[in-house]
This record gives sequence, C-alpha cells and structure tokens, in this order.
Amino acid sequence: MFRKLDGIVDRYEKLQKLVADPDVLAKMDEWKAYTKELSEIQETVEKYLEYKKVISDRDQAKEMLEIETDPEMRAMLEDEIYSCKDLIDKISAELRILLIPKDPDDDKNVIMEIRAGAGGEEASLFAYELYRMYVKFAEKNRWKTEEVENNSTELGGIKEVVFSISGKGVYSKLKFESGVHRVQRVPETESQGRVHTSTATVAVLPEAQDVEVHIDEKDLKVDTLRSSGAGGQHINKTESCIRITHLPTGIVVLCQDERSQTKNREKAMKVLKSRLYDLYRSEYDKQYSENRKSQVGTGDRSERIRTYNFPQGRVTDHRIGLTLYSLNTFIMGDIDEMIEGLAIADREAKLSSEKDYE
Repeated sequence: MFRKLDGIVDRYEKLQKLVADPDVLAKMDEWKAYTKELSEIQETVEKYLEYKKVISDRDQAKEMLEIETDPEMRAMLEDEIYSCKDLIDKISAELRILLIPKDPDDDKNVIMEIRAGAGGEEASLFAYELYRMYVKFAEKNRWKTEEVENNSTELGGIKEVVFSISGKGVYSKLKFESGVHRVQRVPETESQGRVHTSTATVAVLPEAQDVEVHIDEKDLKVDTLRSSGAGGQHINKTESCIRITHLPTGIVVLCQDERSQTKNREKAMKVLKSRLYDLYRSEYDKQYSENRKSQVGTGDRSERIRTYNFPQGRVTDHRIGLTLYSLNTFIMGDIDEMIEGLAIADREAKLSSEKDYE
C-alpha cells in the first residue's frame, strides 16, 4: 500500500510542475487533463502526508519517553503515543478507501430506461411511480432531467420511458438501481382486497462521450415516422419521430419527444451511444468479474434487487438486506439512505476483495 502511495505522491509533485509549465498552459486540453488528474489524487496525497506526520509525532514521543524521568511528563507522552496509535489506525482505513480504484463513469450523466414487467396495467402504473421517484430524486439534487421516449397507457401508467439525468456525480449515485424492482400491493381494480405482485425493470446507462463510442453511419438504419400518443393537432401530421437501428447489434432507439426531426435524431443518437457503451462495458465487466467479484451488483437487469411492499409500508433491497419502513416518502424520491447503504456495501466488498489480492 505504501509503495503505491509513494508513487502517487511522486506523480502529484510531477503534475504540479506540469500545470505550471508555460508550454503545457499553451495546450489547453493537455493542461485540463493534468489539472483533473491533480484534483483526483489531491485528497489521497494530503491524507498520506497527514499519516506520515502522525507517524513522526509518535516516533518523537517514543524517543522522548526513553529518556524522560518525570512521572507527569511520562504520562503525557504515553497518552500522546496512544492517541497517535488510534489516529494511525483511522487514517490507514481512510487511505485504503481512497486507494480503491474509482469507477471512471462515476462523474457521468446517465440515460435511464424503465419498462413495465409482469403484472399488466398494475406493472405500468408501478413503472410510472418509479419514473416519478427518480425525477423527484433528481430535483432534490438539482439535476436536469429530459425525456427521450415515453410510451404511456390510457390509465396513466408507462409501458416504457427513456430519459436522461444530467448533473454532478449522477452515475455514482444511481448506478446500483439497475435491475428488477418488485411491488406488492392491492391494485385499485382489485375488488376482493388481494395483494398482487408486479415488476418493472430499470436500466442505468452512463452517458457515452463521442470519443468513447465510434458509430459508422453505414451501420445505421434511420427511419422517420409519424409521432403517436398525446400531443394535440401536431401528432400524426409530421414525420418527426426518429427510429435508429444499429445493424451490427440490433439495438433500436426511438425518439419522438421533440417536434424537430433533427433534435429527435440527436437525442436518439445519444441513447444509442450510451447503450453501445454499456454493452461493451458489460462484456468487459463480465470477463473481469470471473476473476474478482467486488460489486454489489450493477447492470444485471434480470436480478431482482428490491421489493416495495405497500401493505407493510416497507422497501427492502435484497442485495444488502436493508429494509426501510418509510415507503411513502421513499417512492416520492427520498431514497438517499438506500443509495448510501448500497455505496457503503460496495466499498466494503471492494476493500475485502483488495485484501484477498494483497
């Protein structure tokens, strides 16, 4: 661990010189990359320097204790050594966390896709409630949401919705939401009061940058269609709906949210790039996880991750065994405690995995 930390300190000192170099300053993209890297390792460097300072203080106290004869001074030095030991243990644990490789996608915006699963109209209504939950969570964090596609039902449910969320650290907060969400409750249409079980699937895709995914135009089939659904007189009069098919993978993206064909194409391409990026990343993660399993679970959309039980007013995440008895506020976007619990569990799993490989 300390060899790695020494290497990070060396890199930090080199980066400090680079960002102050006039030749580098003249190349703005290069300077920004160095500045970003410097910022990412600064906390680790500062924490390591704090660790070394406490080690030095402890060693000095030990040296003084060997020659000190005054009982009162000896007691003070022993207290200082004891305090330093506790602080060293605390900082060591913090350094281990800081050394966990950061997910390169954590700072990215996301494309979220929610689809009704088993349960008919009740599943569609649940899908809408999940959509509303994430939109309200985004509002709390002052993130921007934008719809790409929304296939609604007559009763106010959603068969499928695709939308983007933009803001600081969005993917780091929402990446554990991918999977099957299950609801248990009595539907309004149920006359005998029986509890029904329905499901909806959630997919969270990090938004891909242009440099990360290259798409050849000859691999695309682009169709223009008439929009359908709510929208007044505009609907079915202009062919503003865009459907893009990526021929090599068979991925299909539909966008009809905007009245402009150009804007719909831009949104559809953004979703397509993110789906392709997620596909390639998932293939890599699958190979990687065969050797090292350290994640709570992201991306496996067949995994049942959470149950929302309305009769008991509870929501349970099955991956970490966390149950919260605050379903009414949870479904309205108050999901911070669950998000934090998942992040802590993932971090602990990674720490355990790192120890196994030391």
